[in-house]
Amino acid sequence: MFSQQFAPRFMETDALGHINNTVIPVWFEEGRTPIFELFVPQLDLSRWNLILASIQVDFLAQTYYGKPITVETRIARLGSSSFDVEQQVVQDGQVTARGKAVMVHFDYQSNRSAPIPESIRQQLEAHLAPQ
Repeated sequence: MFSQQFAPRFMETDALGHINNTVIPVWFEEGRTPIFELFVPQLDLSRWNLILASIQVDFLAQTYYGKPITVETRIARLGSSSFDVEQQVVQDGQVTARGKAVMVHFDYQSNRSAPIPESIRQQLEAHLAPQ
């Protein structure tokens, strides 16, 4: 599992005083950065080889400004060229949001998916969620 802590920013609140629902997918993307670095260690966009095929977010409770949050990230499924990432936001010991992203290893030259290299696959397997 990958884990990152964030301090919600005031600008991320909405008129009701909690974190705006558009912020959670941004936090989830930031939480996937360690996965991006497995594929492109320097995060060099000229060598980028991933695409986001799908995202889903479920809001379970309100998330508040002024209290740190943790984004937990796990690999849920590992296919030949794609993989599922499960994530959750935790604040004060409570899961406030859950999400899933489908990522695809992609060859931009041929404009199609490509098998995940074995060395990266092994690193992803180390972060597989328990079944």
